[in-house]
Amino acid sequence: MDLTERLQVYQSCIETALDYWLPKSTVHPQSLHEAMRYSVLGNGKRIRPVLVYATGEAFGVSLDELNAPACAVEIIHAYSLIHDDLPSMDNDDLRRGRPTCHKAYNEATAILAGDALQALAFYVLTHDTKLRVDAKQRLRMLETLAFASGSRGMAGGQAIDLNSVGKQLNIAELENMHIHKTGALIRASCELGALSLQDVDPARFERISHFAKCIGLAFQI
Repeated sequence: MDLTERLQVYQSCIETALDYWLPKSTVHPQSLHEAMRYSVLGNGKRIRPVLVYATGEAFGVSLDELNAPACAVEIIHAYSLIHDDLPSMDNDDLRRGRPTCHKAYNEATAILAGDALQALAFYVLTHDTKLRVDAKQRLRMLETLAFASGSRGMAGGQAIDLNSVGKQLNIAELENMHIHKTGALIRASCELGALSLQDVDPARFERISHFAKCIGLAFQI
């Protein structure tokens, strides 16, 4: 397959998997589940899941085994966008060409949808039976995603961004913000793809992790 065909395969996989894991909008509480699906299933580039699939395949892991980490990173990304768009942060009205979650529903529902999505990401990683790694490796995957999402990763990068409004940042400060705010989850995407292999070679893992760090910074630039 050429790159376009491969991307279409990856995107088809992630859309099917996301639809499976997201609670149906008919399930109580309907308004919350509808807001979650609205935010995740909107037209996105799915860059992070693509990196999970591409890395996993490079390490010899099947696509079925990669659906869980691919879903987990995309769900975390979606939750972060919901919260970033809130009036208390970026105060955006549009996301991916349509109203942001708090505009389509309301601010309280958007906050809860983001919270619920964050929890769902870790639920998926712990419950997908097609992910063929042992409990210790699964725990390492959870740790990787949690670290990339938290105060020393994506959330920390957003805090740096908010605290930098109106300030002139030097190159080192700007790189630090981007590596955390955007780069951390992109790096985790490749790392999770590699960790989907039970006995991943440490040297190969470190190389893919460094590659992903560079990709994350380049993506933000």
